[in-house]
Amino acid sequence: MLPAGPSADVHGQGAPPETFHRDDDGRPQNLTISDRFVHFLGTLGAMVRKRVWFLLIMLGTSWGVLRESLRSNTWRRTVRYEFQQTLATVAGRGLLSTVVMGALTGVGVVSQAIYWLGFAGMAKMTGSVLVTVIVRELAPILVGILMLGRSGMLSLAEVGMMTTGGQVRSMQAEGLDPFLLLVVPRTLAFTVAGFTLGIMFSLSSLTTGYVISRASGALSNSLLSFYYDVVTAMTSADYLLIPLKFIVVGFLVGLGCCIGGLTASNEDSIATMLPRGFTRGMLIVMTVSVLFSLKL
Repeated sequence: MLPAGPSADVHGQGAPPETFHRDDDGRPQNLTISDRFVHFLGTLGAMVRKRVWFLLIMLGTSWGVLRESLRSNTWRRTVRYEFQQTLATVAGRGLLSTVVMGALTGVGVVSQAIYWLGFAGMAKMTGSVLVTVIVRELAPILVGILMLGRSGMLSLAEVGMMTTGGQVRSMQAEGLDPFLLLVVPRTLAFTVAGFTLGIMFSLSSLTTGYVISRASGALSNSLLSFYYDVVTAMTSADYLLIPLKFIVVGFLVGLGCCIGGLTASNEDSIATMLPRGFTRGMLIVMTVSVLFSLKL
């Protein structure tokens, strides 16, 4: 599914071309206006491709993952095993970290929001504020960063070392598709984990914020009544957009880390792959958050 060939030895799989015209030194100097215009368009196109090549790969492989996941012959035993292992790593081992982060958010954000809203006489707006600030905006960002830093970088390093070490080429030589064996199951595992961890983060932060507020006297109603206020403050669109936001963040974080590893060049190492992958992952998380906030 990803480009491979002789040029991969120089630039890495999927790496952008350095120039558009490789024989510029040998081209004649007396060019016509049309030839110069064509050359300008080629150079401009090469510059644009070099800046957005990773985005184009992400768009293409996103459709590839969705398409291949719906085919029954994709889910062979090796693919199922990779999916289970990745899901256990991302969701299972990341659950405690997510709950702890949610609890800290509940102490530092939820309880303070409840206190100051009550102090200002706007206690009736508590549910809508918590839904907007915590569940809809803050939770997807923090969960995406947690998955990126804890599990995404691990997948990037594993796939990247397989690419630079020649294991990916060995798989292709044996007739195995690295896209099906590595990218599809890991991306879908991140997708499921994104939804699961997002819900657990929201529950942890809201519950902790309620406990702190109840202990300090800022709230007097029961936990069920508190959750009822939060749920009733959600609009019909929130029931679709909030879970979808968790799913999309997990999907793109997992896909970006896998593709970042597969497109590593032979000159790459852990020291170069991880900072680049983390920066791309942060851009992905923030871009998804902004687009959903704009309801695009």
